[in-house]
Amino acid sequence: MKTTSNIENPRSGDDRFIPMTLVGKKALVTGGSRGIGAAIAKTLAAEGAAVAITYEKSKDQADAVVLEIKALGRIAVAIQADSADTGAIQASVDKAVAELGGLDILVNNAGIIRMNDLANMAIEDIQALLDVNVRGPIVTSKAALPHLKEGGSIITIGSYFADRVPYGVLGIYVATKSALTGFNQGLARELGPKGITANIVQPGSIDTDMNPANGPFGDPMRQLTALGRFGSGAEIGRAVAYLSSDKARYITGTTLTVDGGANA
Repeated sequence: MKTTSNIENPRSGDDRFIPMTLVGKKALVTGGSRGIGAAIAKTLAAEGAAVAITYEKSKDQADAVVLEIKALGRIAVAIQADSADTGAIQASVDKAVAELGGLDILVNNAGIIRMNDLANMAIEDIQALLDVNVRGPIVTSKAALPHLKEGGSIITIGSYFADRVPYGVLGIYVATKSALTGFNQGLARELGPKGITANIVQPGSIDTDMNPANGPFGDPMRQLTALGRFGSGAEIGRAVAYLSSDKARYITGTTLTVDGGANA
C-alpha cells in the first residue's frame, strides 16, 4: 500500500495535504494486550502501522490482539515482558525492532494502579507503582532512542488525575503519573533537534474490563465528566494515532487530556 503527499518536508508547518496515516510506520505499544493498550495497538494498525505489543501475563489476550491486527493485513507480534524488569524492557524493545524491521512510534502504556491512603499503603505497593509507572516509561524510552529517527514519536499514557485528585486514596498513583509530565518535557527538549516528538495522553474514565462503565465506580466517575459518559479505548487510540502522525509534527512536550471534560 503506497501513499503520496504533496509535502516534501513534513516539518515545514504546511500540512494541508498530509493524510492522517501511519502506513509504513512501526510501533511498539507496551501493555498492549488489554484495555486502553489493546485499543491503541488496534487503532495504530488500522491507520497502517505494523505493531508490536508487550504483555506480562495475559498471553491469550495478547495473541487475540495480534490476530485482530493481522486480520487487517498488518504485521503484528506479542512480546512477553515485565515492565518492572529493566532487562526485560530492553529485550522487548530489541525484539520489537528485529521483528518489525525498525521503530518509529513508542507508546508507553503499561501501568498499574494501587489505591490506599498513604498511612495504610504498603511499601511494596509504593515501590511497584514507581517501578512500573515511572521507571518503566523512562527505561523503555531510553531503549528506544537509538532506533528512532526524524519523524519518530514517543507517546506516554498518563492520567487525568495528574491534574486533579478527587480522592485521597489516589495520591501515590497520581504522583507517578504527574512525574511523567516533567520527564516528557525534558525528553521533548532532548529529542526536538532530531525531529522526534514526545507527548503525553491523559485518559479520563475509559470503559475497560479494569474500570467498567457499569462497575461500582461508574456513577461517581461519570458524574465528574462534562459529557456524562465514559470514554472508549478507541477514543484514546485516535488521540495517540494523531500525535504519531505527520499532522502533529509541531506538537511536542505537551499533554493532551482526553477525559470528557472531567477536569474542565
